[in-house]
Amino acid sequence: MKTARFSRIGFILAAVGSAVGLGNIWKFPYVTGEYGGGAFVLVYLITALFIGIFVLIAELLIGKMGQSDAVSMFENLATKHGKIWKLAGFIVVLPLIILSYYSVVIGWIFHYIVISFNNLPTTVKESTDNFLTLLTADYQTQLFYHTVVFVIVTAIILKGIKDGIEKINKILMPLLGVILGILFIYSINIDSFSNAVHFMFDPDFSKLSSTAIVVAIGQAFYTLSLGMGIIITYAASLPKQSNIVKSSMIIAVIDTVVAIVAGLIIFTLLFDKGAESTKGAGLVFISLPSVFYEFGNAGQFLSILFFVAIAFAGLTSAISMMEPTVLYLIERFKMTRTKAAMICSLFFYLLGIVTLFSNVNEYSEMLKVGEKSFFDWVDFVCSTILVPFGGILVVVFVGYFMDKEKINEELIPLMGKTFVKIWFFMVRYIIPVALVAVILNETGIFKF
Repeated sequence: MKTARFSRIGFILAAVGSAVGLGNIWKFPYVTGEYGGGAFVLVYLITALFIGIFVLIAELLIGKMGQSDAVSMFENLATKHGKIWKLAGFIVVLPLIILSYYSVVIGWIFHYIVISFNNLPTTVKESTDNFLTLLTADYQTQLFYHTVVFVIVTAIILKGIKDGIEKINKILMPLLGVILGILFIYSINIDSFSNAVHFMFDPDFSKLSSTAIVVAIGQAFYTLSLGMGIIITYAASLPKQSNIVKSSMIIAVIDTVVAIVAGLIIFTLLFDKGAESTKGAGLVFISLPSVFYEFGNAGQFLSILFFVAIAFAGLTSAISMMEPTVLYLIERFKMTRTKAAMICSLFFYLLGIVTLFSNVNEYSEMLKVGEKSFFDWVDFVCSTILVPFGGILVVVFVGYFMDKEKINEELIPLMGKTFVKIWFFMVRYIIPVALVAVILNETGIFKF
């Protein structure tokens, strides 16, 4: 059992720091634009409430009751087949793999902070050329910033729960809130803000397909950092008297508010200059930089704030991705934190170099499998298959293989018998089916 514990506010900020990441500011506006604006947002909010919070409660429950590393918690809390269920705990390796390419993307963000000071692209074509050059040719710049991220994340993890993870989240999360607040206030004073509000909150259900509903479920799940052992690991360091239901609601609400605010900011800026919301990297690294340029001196300031905000969100998520495996090595193999952190850091750093070079023209064919680069394969397999599968393991484990009486003892005082029954029903029957639908849809096995 670990001696270091989060304070109550420290845990909330760390969990929010894990949940609030690139998925909120990068992916959410894009999928909102693609799947019908307000109708998609409405479904997203409903799924964040009924799926996100319920799975958050399940993960916090495992962590609070298990008080160890994720592998040991699955093994020890299982009422039967504990030796098999400990395999589920190895979902802690998943975020470390994700971190390999996540670190590269944060490196791009650092690069764009620098160019925001005096070198914003003047047109969409110039913006496109700049990003493609960075991605496919300028591996030196990418490698430099990937190394910077490696050093920062490792240094924080080496400090541990209280002096590292909690302290940095107490600094970066409030700063992120302030920056988003400034950008939001600026957006309110732009004429196109009303268009952004209508787009995001006036549902057009004719645009809402069954695919959009499944995508909304996946997006709500992904942005809350579920199914990866992160929340479970953090919850093992919860203060003993913590209210996990209240904590789940706070985390989900803050995470959702950040996604909504980011969407309003981005759509306001895009609509004001007649730009389009494009997929993935294109939105943040192509569309927005040229839009910022059109705002003149104010645009330069906005660009710096925007990319610093994303960098903060990315770093707090990156830290959370490394801690579960570090804790596993400490608890199971009695390693020092220094040794465990260095092993994990070198793993994601070296794998990140491979993902980085898989996009570089000179090496891309060598690191290509089928039609996808190694970078794209890692992203696809992790986010599309393994993350929702990890969520399925969590809810099936809690719903069928943990001691129901102990769960009731923990939850009934917090939720009441009726809501606990509803929660059990969702965890046992509805959520596993919904997450299977996400995997089938995203992999193309079955399109809804």
